[in-house]
Amino acid sequence: MKHPLLILALTASLLGASSATLAQYPDRPVRIVIPFAPGGGLDILTRMTGKTLSDAWKQSVVIDNRTGANGLIGMEIVARADPSGYTLMAMASGRLDENNLRYFSPIALFATTPSLFTVHPSLKANSVGELIALAKANPGKFNYASTGSGAVSHLSFELLKSMAKIDVKHIPYKGIGQAVPDLVGGRVEMVIGPANSLIAQVKANRLRALGVTSPKRINSLPDIPTIAESGLPGYEARGWFGLFAPARTPTAIVARINADVNLGLQLPEVTTRLDEISAEPGTFRPNEFLAFIKRDNAKWEKVIRENNIEVERPRLKL
Repeated sequence: MKHPLLILALTASLLGASSATLAQYPDRPVRIVIPFAPGGGLDILTRMTGKTLSDAWKQSVVIDNRTGANGLIGMEIVARADPSGYTLMAMASGRLDENNLRYFSPIALFATTPSLFTVHPSLKANSVGELIALAKANPGKFNYASTGSGAVSHLSFELLKSMAKIDVKHIPYKGIGQAVPDLVGGRVEMVIGPANSLIAQVKANRLRALGVTSPKRINSLPDIPTIAESGLPGYEARGWFGLFAPARTPTAIVARINADVNLGLQLPEVTTRLDEISAEPGTFRPNEFLAFIKRDNAKWEKVIRENNIEVERPRLKL
């Protein structure tokens, strides 16, 4: 049995080493991997946060889009990285089920965002109710885009389909940045996607917004009703975007990054930009963010189970 004084000395030594590591962090560039293509809401919020962290740390924060395998390639890069806080991952809701979540340490929530139900202007529907009627009259004729199988854009539309009892085909993309050009071009007819990625197209009349997925209307499009009030009572869906580290990253470093992300989200220029894209900034501590993710996962698992939805989720096996 070790001597109590020796145990105390070892503990003090470890705490001292942890404090020293934290005091020096970060002393070199930090990389944030985004497992999806540029142009979507996750990309926008990650680059915004990367700038505030770079300014706070006086270090480069490199944003690295690593697409492929429905997000699996980027996730594997971060899951296998040294858990030192120098390789992080930005992730959107719907991707980290219980299997994948165990490979990461949740750091901070960037924001929660409503989605927009938008359609190509050629569709003869000016409201959610009219769209439902059109789809019921033409089962299987129309299709919708998503940001990938299992993503919130996929599950949000599947929830709408089940509640409205309509048949619309699913066309998965690698990200909203790749889906929007096809939607604007009329190769797909509709999408439920992040409001911040679709508002510009709606305001330019290249897409038509039928409804928002949040419980209340959004400031940037006050004339667009909620889906619940415009034809589908009880419907609600919101997405989230956040930052993660590899599992086993020191708690002190995770807490440091969390504090710096949350401070950046309070900067006037950031809050103004978040309001413009109808995003609500996060304020969670790491443990609160983890609990939030688990609640969100439980909601969507219930939707999948009750509606027999087939989801092709990337599964990490390290």
